[in-house]
Amino acid sequence: MSHLLPVGDTMQKQTADYATAAFTVIYALAAFALIVGTSLLTLTAATKANAASARVRSACMGDYLAYCSQHAPESAGVRKCMNAHGSQLSKSCVDALVAEGEVSRGEVQRRKTAAQH
Repeated sequence: MSHLLPVGDTMQKQTADYATAAFTVIYALAAFALIVGTSLLTLTAATKANAASARVRSACMGDYLAYCSQHAPESAGVRKCMNAHGSQLSKSCVDALVAEGEVSRGEVQRRKTAAQH
């Protein structure tokens, strides 16, 4: 029965073959994880780029309905529309937009000054 067990060079070759196979599997899994991770980060970034926060949606709902409801929520059109109606937006909406970094306090002040003249 001893002739069934690998010995010497044969055992070393089989061990090397198993190590190579294991490395190949680990490498493939790591590459797959990297691809999936990168795809998820890209998708998340794209979603965040167009998505308004819950705070902005809540604070600006009335303004959206009053001025921009012809545009799909979260669309580029609604962003342009809200920008065009900036001086008419409610204080709570403007405050939420400033807090979320959608517009600066300086830009709000500049628009107020321009609207008064």
